[in-house]
Amino acid sequence: MENITVEEVKRRMDAGEELHLVDVREPYENADFNIGGTLLPLGQIQGMQIEEIEDLKDKEVILYCRSGNRSGQAAMFLEMMGFENTKNLVGGIVAWQEKFGK
Repeated sequence: MENITVEEVKRRMDAGEELHLVDVREPYENADFNIGGTLLPLGQIQGMQIEEIEDLKDKEVILYCRSGNRSGQAAMFLEMMGFENTKNLVGGIVAWQEKFGK
């Protein structure tokens, strides 16, 4: 697992790059604010219910949560399940909103 900053993700989004974002927060958190990632709560990842993203095993997957803690855990779980290129969004949505607002 590597870390990636909110600035780097935003720059790549603004450049039109195709990113594989995965939001590991709970549905109510995602409904409040999200940056377009696939919603896959940490509990589902820990329960190995990852069918929605199974085809991303050999691609870069950027995981995010509220602060970067759950997404770090999720990245490690996915690596154990064979994902080759997971990245944790440092500071999560809190850092995103501090830098770019809602």
